[in-house]
Amino acid sequence: MLVEDDLGLQKQMRWALSPYVVDVAGSRVEALEKIGNSTFRVVILDLGLPPDENGASEGLKTLDEILNAAPRIKVIVASGNVERANAVKAVANGAFDFIAKPIDSEILKLVISRALRMSELEEENTQLRELSAGGNDGLVYASPKMTQIARMLDRVGPMDVSVLLTGETGTGKDVMARALHQVSRRKAQPFIAINCASIPENLLESELFGHERGAFTGAVKRTHGKFEMADQGTLFLDEIGDMPMPLQAKLLRFLQERRLERVGGRESITVDVRLITATNQKLEKLIAEGKFREDLYYRINDVLIDLPALRERETDSVLLAQYFLNKFNKALSKHVAGFTDDALGAISRHSWPGNVRELESRVKRAVIMAESKRITAQDLDLEAAVGAFRDLNMRKEVENLEKRLVAEALACTDGNISKAAKLLGISRPHLYSLIGQD
Repeated sequence: MLVEDDLGLQKQMRWALSPYVVDVAGSRVEALEKIGNSTFRVVILDLGLPPDENGASEGLKTLDEILNAAPRIKVIVASGNVERANAVKAVANGAFDFIAKPIDSEILKLVISRALRMSELEEENTQLRELSAGGNDGLVYASPKMTQIARMLDRVGPMDVSVLLTGETGTGKDVMARALHQVSRRKAQPFIAINCASIPENLLESELFGHERGAFTGAVKRTHGKFEMADQGTLFLDEIGDMPMPLQAKLLRFLQERRLERVGGRESITVDVRLITATNQKLEKLIAEGKFREDLYYRINDVLIDLPALRERETDSVLLAQYFLNKFNKALSKHVAGFTDDALGAISRHSWPGNVRELESRVKRAVIMAESKRITAQDLDLEAAVGAFRDLNMRKEVENLEKRLVAEALACTDGNISKAAKLLGISRPHLYSLIGQD
């Protein structure tokens, strides 16, 4: 939708923006009425609307009301050079971007294309959240490495085999474990998780296997352990590398016999669980040092899934940031519209030593602390680009954007040129020309 009161500019812009379907509103009231009756993805907003044609008060008010009515709409603000301060204010208040007058229609089309792509990514994230009730909860990705992991999950999840998850701290091993449970035949049964490193050694055996009354001081009643609680379902043992050697022997015996005895008990109990384990340590190194049983390693390792660090997942950091923004907007009843360009750049450049967990924490804090409608690099406590302001060379920015979008499309389609071109909405020759420019 174009929000512009000048009839001549309305006609000119409608013609210039072909083949987009363009609706026109001449005032704030008309724009809000049309937004309530339709599903626009992008709005081009002239700040100089009546009754303040020479100022920006009516345009800024229109921006606020549009974003309150439809937070997902991408608003591109049009302003003259003398109004640049107002345009910057509009972006701080939630506008997607601004373009200077007189408007270059080709540049505007490229900015619209970028806005539409961001809208599509947000819609994909929404679909991912809706699908997560049936499986793959919290798995948000576009990178080739995570696409390969997701394929493994689809193949391994339904099979009743033990899975060992490895990877750095914060890579999402717990999320992957739940996703494996959700796509298994046990998904309607309990998913029980326990962190072997967080429980003192003298209590871990009781937590896992349960105990009988009088088994030790303070054991005043029979208590079922995690294995019994997970019967017919899935037991997830996180940080398996920290399990004491005596317990490793008891776990191995259970995996061989599928029977256990509670601490202080003599009754042999049959339990049917699927075991998923995880560690951020190198178990082969622990085996060589005599700190982990080799026979247990092979029992828990029917299938090994090694989760990549976030720095190795091209494009995924931005997708995950948007996913967490949506998540915390809902959980905290906030209405943050999105990220500024400097924030997106900082997210892409950061090495994320704490992986997905660090990203989630920073986005949550930013949603709580953000003073404007868009999260900045400062809100994320990340270093912005060198220089006080982003590069305003539109053509250079568009070229960089095209390269990022091409790389992302090729990642999403495993390098299939035809599918990537379709995803980008361009022809194969055009895509080949963009690849050739690199």
